[in-house]
Amino acid sequence: MSDDTTLKFAYYCSGHGKHIVSVALSTIYEINETGYGHATRVSAFTCHLLGLRPRPTVHIISSAPKHVFSDSIAQGALYRYADIDPVIVQPLAYRVDRQKSMEVLKSFLCKKEKKVSDESEWLKAMGINCVLSDAAFLGCLAANDAGIPSVLITNFSFDSVYSYLSTPFIDTVSTTDIAGSNTLYTPNPLVQAIPPDVPISLEDMKPLVEQIVSGFRCADLLLRLPGAIPMPSFFVTPSLPSIDWVTLTSRTFTPEVVKHLTSPPSTQALLPSTPFPPTFSPKCVPRAARTAPLLVRSPTPDIYTPAGQRRLLASIGVPPYLHDPASTKVLIVSFGGQVFHRPQSRIHSRSPSAASTPGPFAGAAAKASARAGSQLKIPGAPPVAIPNSPPMKGTHSPPTFNLPVSPPLKREPKSPEQSVTFTTIPASPQLQRTESNHSADRAYTYPALAQVMESEIEEELEPRLLPDETWIAIVCGVSKEWGRENGEELPGNFFVAPRDVYMPDLTAVADVLLGKLGYGTVSECVDACTPFVYVPRPLFIEEHGLRLLLDTEGVGVELSRTSYEMGEWADAVEEAWQKGKAAKERKREEGETGRRKEEGRKMAKDLVEWVERWEAAANKTVSEE
Repeated sequence: MSDDTTLKFAYYCSGHGKHIVSVALSTIYEINETGYGHATRVSAFTCHLLGLRPRPTVHIISSAPKHVFSDSIAQGALYRYADIDPVIVQPLAYRVDRQKSMEVLKSFLCKKEKKVSDESEWLKAMGINCVLSDAAFLGCLAANDAGIPSVLITNFSFDSVYSYLSTPFIDTVSTTDIAGSNTLYTPNPLVQAIPPDVPISLEDMKPLVEQIVSGFRCADLLLRLPGAIPMPSFFVTPSLPSIDWVTLTSRTFTPEVVKHLTSPPSTQALLPSTPFPPTFSPKCVPRAARTAPLLVRSPTPDIYTPAGQRRLLASIGVPPYLHDPASTKVLIVSFGGQVFHRPQSRIHSRSPSAASTPGPFAGAAAKASARAGSQLKIPGAPPVAIPNSPPMKGTHSPPTFNLPVSPPLKREPKSPEQSVTFTTIPASPQLQRTESNHSADRAYTYPALAQVMESEIEEELEPRLLPDETWIAIVCGVSKEWGRENGEELPGNFFVAPRDVYMPDLTAVADVLLGKLGYGTVSECVDACTPFVYVPRPLFIEEHGLRLLLDTEGVGVELSRTSYEMGEWADAVEEAWQKGKAAKERKREEGETGRRKEEGRKMAKDLVEWVERWEAAANKTVSEE
């Protein structure tokens, strides 16, 4: 042990919560700081460690920004920025650029030896007793090189993620699906310009993945979090490649993999850990794997009380008459990097004169055209097909929506003597009198009918974001001006949460959450008994473990990409609410119990005891030499 009597931990945290999105489909990529599920759970567990007495020292090393660790830093954690892991490259929020991801991995591995050497020297200089790693294999390599134990605390490892880039499943962006039969929707050329999804060959990926596996093989203890997938660096089976773990047709784990994941890790055959370099004494504690509890940030104690709910909703700008959960249901939209169509107001100005009004079909088409060029956009959003015709070459003006005017009614005169000449004053567009347009013709005569027809057509054209008027939506991760382009206002049932809103509280208040599968969001939904509507990302193998967690501990309803992008959320939201409302009601009655904090404290205490046993065994070995 170091000279101090308290333990010193170095916690290496993957920065993979960030989304890498392309800029104008060029080779330049930028980081949209959303997500960071690794960072939130690292911060949560660090707080548990810092709550122990005697209090250990915890250094957090990550490429994730400092502010995402604010909870633990406020309690005394130390932070150091370092580029410790490669990234998965995403040209769209749902897509993985396999080739670019492999190139990034190759580049990182070329610098691996230098990085390991630098981190090893730092660990020794700081007198670190144990390295903790949340899916960053570099930390385990550096710990082994420094002759100190390392502990892997995660639900997955990136050897499996990169190995899955060889899956034969082709992830396509179907603009035809988005366009459908509605001619108002045309494919976006930016979507069409995305390179096709091409699997990486197993032969090319295998030597790169083996280097990641070798890093994780250095770890001496696995604390496997809920929502796990197989860990090929710890267990004999299932082994890589990870494409063998998933049934291609159903996009689910095979029965053998499910059986492995539902069995205690202590019953599984383990691979040996990598020995220390010969300059150090041999490892003296057997390698082990344990089940860990759900690591999750706890909500504030009063959030399930009426006062706590009112406080949070008022801080977001929700008016008091919408604070009662008995009459108002809340949908949280937590989905960075996406576009959906602007919800439209049902209130329109109309002239009382039927003769000067273009009519219901023209009105509905004009409203649809306005929707086509009006979107709600979250920063970092991928391009999606929108209801706009592509602009003409050589002009930058917005596209226009041209409505053909129906020709006037034609009558064949019976004879020249019977013919009559009319002087027609242009007013409203006229419709040919056929059976198909009698109802439209009557609409000109009866303005009230025209208003009803226009409303019905608009209902068909508008996306169904929310099930009914009893729902409100709170959107996270965007600026407060989001959705207010061109001087417009959001509808009364849409609100924007402050960027610094505490997500565990918001998730607790929610009746349903809409987002993409990630450990942080899933764990908070499970803890709060909040049903989860998720949009799949089929090339992320971690999703399969999280879906299993939702199946056993929560409620998950899948929403297709097309339905998400088109704003057709209502059915999935209603289904999730119906499935989960009983459990949600029980949770609201139960309130915040502190159960997760107790589980986290016990996990931290058990870890400290494991390190102390390692230190005692190592000291005994040295004294006997």
